[in-house]
Amino acid sequence: MTSRLSKVLCAVLLAASSMAAHAHRFHTSITDISYNARTRSTEIVHTYMAHDIEALLTNLYQRQFDLGDPEDQDVLRKYIEQQFAIKGPDKQPLKLRWVGMTIDAQSVVIYQEAEQTPLSQAAVIRQGVLIDFLPDQVNTVNLNEAGTVRSLTFMRQAIEQPAR
Repeated sequence: MTSRLSKVLCAVLLAASSMAAHAHRFHTSITDISYNARTRSTEIVHTYMAHDIEALLTNLYQRQFDLGDPEDQDVLRKYIEQQFAIKGPDKQPLKLRWVGMTIDAQSVVIYQEAEQTPLSQAAVIRQGVLIDFLPDQVNTVNLNEAGTVRSLTFMRQAIEQPAR
């Protein structure tokens, strides 16, 4: 009985460790973009998997990061600003202000805004965050204009798309 119990326990532990290794099979993010009539600004909220952001930063800089540290947040901010942009009708990037970020064990949420800029000024969206690092990364951008939401999907083959 003890031998059988040991075998069953071993099988359960192997199955559990196998599931844990495969638990993170997909790489995805969500960015919500909407216009705030009260502030007259377009607000951007990015949500990324914390594990993916940590792996990216470790790979880029060969060190561990503490996203609670303002200096390490600056490193992430610079990366995000290189990989994400909203371009106006003239194809020039709109000025996006970094509002801040929140971090927990599961996600990294980043807040930006285009001050005094309506969402209607967005002609092109560039969303390449993590795509340069994870070949199967899929970024979804939800554009919320006056209650109507349109979603754009960004992958390695298409990191820039028309907003209209």
